[in-house]
Amino acid sequence: MDTLTRMRAFIDVVEAEGFSAAARKIGRSKALLSKYVRELEDDLGVRLLNRTTRQFSLTESGHTYYHRATEILRELDDLQDSISESSGDVRGKIKLTAPRSFADASLGMSLIDFCADHPEISLDIHLDDRFVDLIEEGFDLAIRITRLQDSSLIAKRLTAFHTVVCASPDLIARLGMPETPEQLRDMPCIVDTNSRSRNNWQFRNQDGSMMTVAIRGPLEVNSPLTTMAATVKGLGFSVLPRFVADNELAKGTLVPVLREFMLNDGGIYAVYPHRTYLPAKVRLLVDYLAKWFKDNPCKELTGGEE
Repeated sequence: MDTLTRMRAFIDVVEAEGFSAAARKIGRSKALLSKYVRELEDDLGVRLLNRTTRQFSLTESGHTYYHRATEILRELDDLQDSISESSGDVRGKIKLTAPRSFADASLGMSLIDFCADHPEISLDIHLDDRFVDLIEEGFDLAIRITRLQDSSLIAKRLTAFHTVVCASPDLIARLGMPETPEQLRDMPCIVDTNSRSRNNWQFRNQDGSMMTVAIRGPLEVNSPLTTMAATVKGLGFSVLPRFVADNELAKGTLVPVLREFMLNDGGIYAVYPHRTYLPAKVRLLVDYLAKWFKDNPCKELTGGEE
């Protein structure tokens, strides 16, 4: 049995967080994966995993081996992609991460459409609202909704993206409509902790300068959907993506405020690590997404405002 097969088995087990889950995911038996990992440990002369009947954890050597093995296999896959590209045959798996709200909205159809149009390429999609370290965690691509700041990554802007400050009609009736962002300092606000600004909301003054308002309130949560539900309930003001808030805005259960102060210079980006060679499959997906958003303008992203 070759080392690469054992190495891939080990990575599959680590990323699936267990032998049973890995076996179900890749269609091999749990006993076979256990055999491969045990043989790998025997060859290396070290223990990579601490196993119990209910769970396992990586040893220090296991952590080191996992990260280096992931890099090696990615380089081998990139080499294979380059050969396949030269023959016009683009196939394989793309491991990507995207926010949960992206997949839950109609925007997620962009990835489903890609799978339908390119059956030779499979997508391994991990939905996570945190900012994933692409290189450390072995991702080929990330979809990010942000004002991009990380210069260590390469990004392609797919489409515009707007946010809105909103509140329930009951809260507005009780506290009044804020006329300037500074007034939010004395009003309850709900914080979506996925946002990089968190408790420091950023706005644009009428003269074009930036301002930051420190806010506080009864709830902090790492979910835009929960943030929206709490806002509808009247717990406070919140900053929400347009595509999350638009249905409630249309129904009147949420009211937009401070629209003239919004930055709205964010976007949806396809982000990938700096590499000497960008795999053809990744380039194909990025180009597909750029065209998909161009051909399918989403008013829910900007509320019809450009």
